[in-house]
Order: sequence, then structure tokens, then C-alpha cells
Amino acid sequence: MLLNVKVIPNASKSRVCEEKDLIKVYVKSPPVDGKANKELIEVLAEHFSIKKDQISIIHGEKSRTKVINVAKL
Repeated sequence: MLLNVKVIPNASKSRVCEEKDLIKVYVKSPPVDGKANKELIEVLAEHFSIKKDQISIIHGEKSRTKVINVAKL
């Protein structure tokens, strides 16, 4: 399943907000050295109750808007 995700780094707390066609994910980590991407995967895995290796970034590695592949939902 492909998801459109907007990442908001440097947030006060990590959380997921689902909207109509977009998922906003707030992460505490800064967008430096892939830290925000790593936390994004951790937060989404916890939100969907799946393993981290079932989530991958398909497009937008260095962008705030990303396309995420979730293997099993």
C-alpha cells in the first residue's frame, strides 16, 4: 500500500495525523543525516502496529513530502 506522507521535523512530540488523502507525521528529530526519516519509519511502524522493515520510503528521501510503501496492512 502506498501512502502520501508529509513530515514535520523538530516537533515537540512525535505523532501521526491522518487527513483525507495525506498523512502528516510529526517527528522530534531534525532533518539531518537521515534522522527524521529513521524516526518517521519508527513512528509509522508503531502507528500501524507492524515491524519497521515493512515500511520503506519510495520517493522523497530528502523532501518533506514522501511516498511510503507499507508492506502489510
